[in-house]
Amino acid sequence: MIIGIGVDLVDIARFEEALRRTPALGARLFAESERGGRPESLAASFAAKEAVAKALGGPPGLSWTDVEVIRDAAGCPRLEIRDTVADAASQRGIRRWHVSLSHDAGMSIAMVVAEG
Repeated sequence: MIIGIGVDLVDIARFEEALRRTPALGARLFAESERGGRPESLAASFAAKEAVAKALGGPPGLSWTDVEVIRDAAGCPRLEIRDTVADAASQRGIRRWHVSLSHDAGMSIAMVVAEG
């Protein structure tokens, strides 16, 4: 059963500029393994984190680094959640996550489905 759906769209250039302007932002938003990627990949990962928050209904207290976008050898993304996000997901009966990422024309998008 689908419990929540989230989608987010990020302007890559604007996001890249925010990361450049505020060096500490990368550490606040991304797990260690996510840092250092190409701007469009970072923007897509951030969009996925926003989409997860939306799928959860936007509860307060979520930590950005408690959602990690992992890519397999073929580049297919999956979500790894822990701590604040895992607690919120458990409270809502979410057991499985689906994620799709894309980027084109200067924008990155993420679609997340939370399944119970």
